[in-house]
Amino acid sequence: MNIKLVQVKIKDLVEGYKDNKENGVVGYGGKLNIRPAYQREFVYSEEQQKAVINSVFKSYPLNIMYWVENAEGNYELLDGQQRTMSICGFATNNYLANVEGMKKGFDNLTERQLSLFMDYEISVYICQNATIQEQLEWFKIINVAGELLTKQELRNAIYVGAWLTNAKLRFSKTNCVAYQLGEHYINGSPIRQTFLETALKWISNDNIEDYMAHHQKDENADELWQYYQNVIHWVEMLFPTYRKEMKGIDWGFLYNRYHDNNLLASSVDKQISILMLDDEVTAKKGIYEYVLSKDERKLNLRAFSEKMKREVYERQQGICPICGNHYEINEMEADHITPWSQGGTTTIENCQMLCKNCNRRKSDK
Repeated sequence: MNIKLVQVKIKDLVEGYKDNKENGVVGYGGKLNIRPAYQREFVYSEEQQKAVINSVFKSYPLNIMYWVENAEGNYELLDGQQRTMSICGFATNNYLANVEGMKKGFDNLTERQLSLFMDYEISVYICQNATIQEQLEWFKIINVAGELLTKQELRNAIYVGAWLTNAKLRFSKTNCVAYQLGEHYINGSPIRQTFLETALKWISNDNIEDYMAHHQKDENADELWQYYQNVIHWVEMLFPTYRKEMKGIDWGFLYNRYHDNNLLASSVDKQISILMLDDEVTAKKGIYEYVLSKDERKLNLRAFSEKMKREVYERQQGICPICGNHYEINEMEADHITPWSQGGTTTIENCQMLCKNCNRRKSDK
């Protein structure tokens, strides 16, 4: 891997600039890929863009940018996307900026101001003869002070191809079809690759890299898209009443395990309604997995307070009611006399202090 430092004038950087949205962004006479697969699909805010242009007109130095040269002699922009698009956006009259105390667009510049802008030189490090892994390692090093790439953005840099392009079209664009279908069930933003990462995590059972490596050379991501639709439609069918607690649950894992079970939506919905009103249940999100698995641990049932434990301990005089032995309070655990599943509540009347061994044996029955 070779690295060289060059000075690039803005007039050369903006030559041939095209923002084709879904189809990419290019500049530098069409030789610079400004938005590679691993870069985020957003730019600075308007104020941040104006700050970049203001720095140019004051001849302040911008942070060094980093490009990678490929085998064809073209370049990918490794770091500096937002600054580059801010400059190119101004040069194509996308917004006004403060130029020597006045708001101006590119077409409003005087000859002197135009020359000052176009002849401004940007320092660029160009990396040559680098593998993808070397590029990513380099990026991690130079980008530590900025907004770091997410794990999925880094994966996108490695598994480039028609499959990834098709997957990103469905999962990674603002208001994409995956977002429209699953926005109520998934946290995060498509442009930060949350929806793509979530779908991949579900379909691969958390082996995302293996799945992407296996499908990298596929012509499309139809399998992933069909699976994602199946998950969301299964959720909508089985849980017809939407509640805010449904957002952020790992639905794909539940689908993988339970979608073949014969469950009636009306019965499931009734169970959920009852559990949502149960004060003993403190983890409301866990209700959805509980109605499928019957694992009470998902509900995080209300626990006895320390005050209640102490009062019951004193009432029992430290004696475990099952084995009859005496214990210190830290050697005992609070237990429901009548279990929650049989209607027992977390009240002092329904509390007993058991030694740890007796409580464990009771729980195992």
